[in-house]
Amino acid sequence: MVATADNQGRERASPRSLKTIVDFAIGSHARAAMVLLVVALLGFLPGFFSIPPIDRDEARFAQATKQMVEIGDYVDIRFQDEVRYKKPVGIYWVQAAVVKTATALGFSGALTTIWLYRLPSLVGSIGAVLLTYWTALAFVPRRAAVLAGLMMASCVLLGIERLLAKTDALLLMTVVAAMGAMARAYLWHERERLDAASAWMVAAIFWTALAAGVLLKGPLIVMVVGLAAIALIVVDRSAGWLLTLKPIAGIIWLAVLVLPWFVAIIGRTGDAFLAQSVGEDLFGKIFTGQESHGAPPGYYFVLFWVTFWPGATLAALATPAVWRARRERAVKFLLAWLVPSWVVFELVVTKLPHYVLPLYPAIAILTAAVIDARALSRKNSAACFLFSSS
Repeated sequence: MVATADNQGRERASPRSLKTIVDFAIGSHARAAMVLLVVALLGFLPGFFSIPPIDRDEARFAQATKQMVEIGDYVDIRFQDEVRYKKPVGIYWVQAAVVKTATALGFSGALTTIWLYRLPSLVGSIGAVLLTYWTALAFVPRRAAVLAGLMMASCVLLGIERLLAKTDALLLMTVVAAMGAMARAYLWHERERLDAASAWMVAAIFWTALAAGVLLKGPLIVMVVGLAAIALIVVDRSAGWLLTLKPIAGIIWLAVLVLPWFVAIIGRTGDAFLAQSVGEDLFGKIFTGQESHGAPPGYYFVLFWVTFWPGATLAALATPAVWRARRERAVKFLLAWLVPSWVVFELVVTKLPHYVLPLYPAIAILTAAVIDARALSRKNSAACFLFSSS
């Protein structure tokens, strides 16, 4: 009897504790950011400093960065005696900056300490959680935005990527930043129109995030952002909202940030970089299963129930409400972020679990909106008011 009462008390306390945390977080943006930061650190730090390299690509990225620092050549990318042109230079620069800073501060053995190479992934994971909150604020009230951030902080897949010295956590952060800025451009007419300063700030975030994503992993961020924009233009039969992103100035800024290294590496290697990065790595993955990673369509849908745990079950319950609200402008944007790129990833022959990670924030925001609106069990047109209070 005593044990049963204790279990029931814990079951009642857990929801109350979560509600208390969320109620505290929604008091202000500073509180929300603090709570999300603490939760992310509690989830992401265990094992970060002690677990040895667990992925062969992590070891390759770290070794290539180590050689870059030792040689002092920050244009070319090499792994031992071979060139490594599968990805652009962005992740190597960030890792090198961390290692050189640690060395300058007197950290002994910085070049051979794996967790230093993982720091960008940790920062990217935390940044993705905070930016999910910021992006969600374009659609939903603060409570739902906090819930979306908590879902990303507890996501199994992100909990793995924060531990790997690779591109994917930082790429996620850049995608969420770009989509958060694009969402504000798309939704501006439903609220007060952005003033000139705000419009330029949104455009600056969008194009800078896009450039950072390109330097990290080439055209993948362009695909996610571009497919979302095309889907919205086709559905709405209007592209006027794109002007809010200052496309002419933005493209120039993108070129300023991205082109110098691409010009330098092509000048150094000729067509070798493009042949390996685009020809072998990109197009090779589309049509063949590289390194035994081929899988049929449906792979990511099956894996989703594990990789987005514990939010996956809530996402399934929220799906009917999201479908009923699909014509709402906010829902259209989030579905445009999610669906076209998901279809592409399912059709590409080479599949790895983390490829769909940049799409998970859209699922988190949609799910959080339904939960906050208490619409998990609503029927018919009730879901059409999911985003009306944002």
